[in-house]
Amino acid sequence: MSRGFVKEEDQEEAPFIPPRAALPAGQTNYVTERGMRLLEEEKAALEQQRSSNKQENETERRRTNMEIDGKIRLLNERLSSARIIDITEQPKDEVRFGATVKYRINNREFTITIVGVDEADVKEGRVAFVAPLIKAMSGKKVGEELKFDMGGKQVPVKILAIDYQK
Repeated sequence: MSRGFVKEEDQEEAPFIPPRAALPAGQTNYVTERGMRLLEEEKAALEQQRSSNKQENETERRRTNMEIDGKIRLLNERLSSARIIDITEQPKDEVRFGATVKYRINNREFTITIVGVDEADVKEGRVAFVAPLIKAMSGKKVGEELKFDMGGKQVPVKILAIDYQK
């Protein structure tokens, strides 16, 4: 059919579905119990949103459902690859996945919790285990100091405390 006979508003364009947080190729998708629960809650919310989509305009309803389906597909990929790490089995005296770490850098103290990529939120102090600083800290113990490259300058980072609380 010629494009001259097709209403422009009936043209469906695939919606843009933003990718999930980056997980390096070949990297295991580690999650905390909280992270897994958040992923499952997100999926349930999307499924609820899809089932309650009652838009009158058929094109808009289809477009919204395509977007929701795309998000669910990406979420299912993450859920199927997720590996829950039991933080009670982590070495209590080392910086590992699930640890809350207090450290000093440039004479300022910070506290972060090491989590999976999908639950990382810097504002909440939750940093993904794939972040460069976390990789540099991994395996370190209280009192240890490491050098971290910040903008081409090696900066000392001192581990002050490590805690594993659920």
